[in-house]
Amino acid sequence: MSTFRQARWNEPIIFELGKVHRRGFALPEIEEEIKQVIGDVQLLMPQKMKRETPPKLPELSEVEVTRHFIRLSQMNYGVDSGLYPLGSCTMKYNPKINDALATSPTVALLHPYQDPQTTQGILQILYTLSRWLAEITGTYEVCLQPSAGAHGELLGVLIIRAYHKRNGELKKRSEIIVPDSAHGTNPASATMGGYRVIVVPSDADGCVDIEALKSVVSERTAGLMLTNPNTLGIFEKNIEEIARIVHEAGGLLYYDGANLNAILGKTRPGDMGFDIVHINIHKTFGTPHGGGGPGAGPVGVSEELERFLPVPRIGFDGKDYFLDYNKPDSVGKIRSFYGNIAVLVRAYAYILSLGAEGLQEVAEVSVLNANYLAKKLAEIRGFELPYDKQKPRKHECVISAKPMAKETGVKALNVSKRLLDYGVHAPTTYFPLIVDEALMIEPTESFEKEELDRFVDAVKKISQEAYSNPQLVLNAPQNTACTRLDEVKASHPQSMALSWKMYLKKRKDI
Repeated sequence: MSTFRQARWNEPIIFELGKVHRRGFALPEIEEEIKQVIGDVQLLMPQKMKRETPPKLPELSEVEVTRHFIRLSQMNYGVDSGLYPLGSCTMKYNPKINDALATSPTVALLHPYQDPQTTQGILQILYTLSRWLAEITGTYEVCLQPSAGAHGELLGVLIIRAYHKRNGELKKRSEIIVPDSAHGTNPASATMGGYRVIVVPSDADGCVDIEALKSVVSERTAGLMLTNPNTLGIFEKNIEEIARIVHEAGGLLYYDGANLNAILGKTRPGDMGFDIVHINIHKTFGTPHGGGGPGAGPVGVSEELERFLPVPRIGFDGKDYFLDYNKPDSVGKIRSFYGNIAVLVRAYAYILSLGAEGLQEVAEVSVLNANYLAKKLAEIRGFELPYDKQKPRKHECVISAKPMAKETGVKALNVSKRLLDYGVHAPTTYFPLIVDEALMIEPTESFEKEELDRFVDAVKKISQEAYSNPQLVLNAPQNTACTRLDEVKASHPQSMALSWKMYLKKRKDI
């Protein structure tokens, strides 16, 4: 197998390249340009706003700029390079046609301040997408505004507040319950919404402990935040009972959509009893999570909660698409305009190209790939599959390196770093927190068996190294563009240089 996929150019930053007066493109004098357009007039920029000296920008030829960014791309690893198995982050391949559509002039040159009569095409796309997402999630209405999953969570919590306020129970309903396996954004969003977080433990099967849930649910309960399948990749078999317990106490059920990829076309959160659903659309429907651009976290709600969704809402009267601000119970705007349009267009194209049967196949292949890796990795010395080993996983699996850490001193973090030397991106490490030495792996539907086998082979080799020469793994990575970093120093604010001015100041200090 390939052991190294990154180039090592030792490339300097662009400000350190080039020479004075080197040019890649020549612009005409602005005065001459204006004269050609509107005649002989005074320069429109006030004199006091003109710089006395030109800005200190890099001066490079076109070939230098091209070479610089090509080299940086070769030093990088992305979802187009190979398996990117970040658990719960759903790093799937993004079809290039979706990128082409999202960046086409007919989309990119639109402006949100245009009259809606001139933007009927994009309004139709957004309206149709919201109806598709409502059908996929089993909700009544969907808002496309939130910019990410955590942003959708915040909106969901605000809707929970609005619901209890309308019922006159806002002060009494002061708690939101989250499982101990929850994504960290769940308690963070609940806290930002002004709620006290109550943690409920998992049972021996890795699911919500029903008796523990019953013991913490009360008249103070505003809601429960839950993802299904959960972060262990295990489906919450008691989801209907969980929903009944929360609803009977007067609370609402919130669905964290990070793991929706596992159930597309198979089951719907709304049918499980969830009242509010956010969708990590930048994961499930094409755009890779953390792919260098914005995300999107649409929120769907039950009919009872529809009145609280943000404005403006996109409506359709049978002839025209329009923007509706007449929603007196709305929580208000959650962001500017209508959402991250490029991500939403990619999702529209993704769903349209696959159709209902294709979305079901996405779930099937995702689950198949995750279970294949779970079985193969659990057979490797030093690793184990926590919780019920016979229970099938869904879109992801969590493998523990606890035996290896105990026997060799090589921990999950060391395994992740050594994987980089084999040209494989590391999985999510040390999450969920309820699993010691956790490696959280999500292969998605995007990668073929041969790519999965390359990952398994790399883990096998690391296991052999850990038991024969552990120091090799403990010092990894050695072959990457950047070798092992001082993680504490790298994350300290005083170590960071986020601009050219900061870099120059830091260099003088040194």
